[in-house]
Amino acid sequence: MAKRDYYEILGVDRKASDSDIKKAYRKLALKYHPDKNPGDAVAEEKFKEAAEAYEVLQDDQKRAQYDRFGHDGLRGGPGGGAGFGGMNMEDIFSQFGDIFGGAFGGGAGGGGGRRRRMKGSNLRIKVKLTLEEIAEGVEKKVKVFKQVQAEGAEYGDCQTCGGTGQIRRVQNTILGQMQTASTCPQCQGSGQSVKKRPSGSDEWGMVRKEAVVTIEIPAGVEDGMQLSVRGEGNGAPMGGVPGDLLVVIDAIPHETLQRNGKNLHYDLYIPFTDAALGAQAEVPLVGSKAKITIEPGTQSGRIVRLRGKGLPAVDSYGQGDLLVNINVWTPKKLSSEERELLEQLRESKNFQPDANHQEKGFFDKVRDMFT
Repeated sequence: MAKRDYYEILGVDRKASDSDIKKAYRKLALKYHPDKNPGDAVAEEKFKEAAEAYEVLQDDQKRAQYDRFGHDGLRGGPGGGAGFGGMNMEDIFSQFGDIFGGAFGGGAGGGGGRRRRMKGSNLRIKVKLTLEEIAEGVEKKVKVFKQVQAEGAEYGDCQTCGGTGQIRRVQNTILGQMQTASTCPQCQGSGQSVKKRPSGSDEWGMVRKEAVVTIEIPAGVEDGMQLSVRGEGNGAPMGGVPGDLLVVIDAIPHETLQRNGKNLHYDLYIPFTDAALGAQAEVPLVGSKAKITIEPGTQSGRIVRLRGKGLPAVDSYGQGDLLVNINVWTPKKLSSEERELLEQLRESKNFQPDANHQEKGFFDKVRDMFT
């Protein structure tokens, strides 16, 4: 089943501000929150759907990518890209807990304190692709160095907040006592701290290790496009939510073909004899070749279109075209015999721009000399 448009899910315009998107998401999150709709599978699905839409639209890079390429532009890697895929309700609360203010708890079942799971940072890499790989789509295995929890690291309740993840203060005002709560600066709201830190790990019990990540790159991606592989960025301590791996496409220029969107361009140079008499010419495709017919009397600058021989579009159906730009080539050095023939040709009426016929035998002779 096709995914719904993220703007439609939140009920906002495509030009909506960050504030409008946040307000719309908060309204839906409060409406469909599991605590308000216990046992309602439909409400839970709408809650997850709204969280997914907000997760993309609140991020400037992901929003720009979605606006340009749609859902396909957010694909890449196991789990299928930008959706929540295998995330559970606790994952959603951990990423969006701040949106709910004080209306709900931070755990998957509501209630309780405001403890939150920590979030690992994103990693960014470049992946070089040939035109052939872009045309077909490709699976890439890349090595990345990322933060992971050190083996043997142990955690316990934070001493500063007592495991609640928050620091509560009571102040006396003219209206009476007021209680405020803020995120614990020691544990960053997780409610836990490192009790045993293995040698070589940082203050959170994390170490940097090499990992191999498999990336599924869809066909038709463009140079500079960014894909997101969920959960393959830096890990977070205490079983927190790992960051994402952001994959920037670096297209390797092709030797003969130039890309313009989903269309490809090729510059074909032919001798003027072929332009006058007509000929067959071979042109490169992505991974193969094709023959085209040069019609007699072809002028320099003519474009021959081979439909469906371009690239697929990453954000829609259909295939681009190959546009063959024909250029008539003029020799720079001539032999005396070649010059004599061309002098005769120049005096011929058939050689004038307004001529509408030609002496085929003479042109055949000239073509044989120049090819």
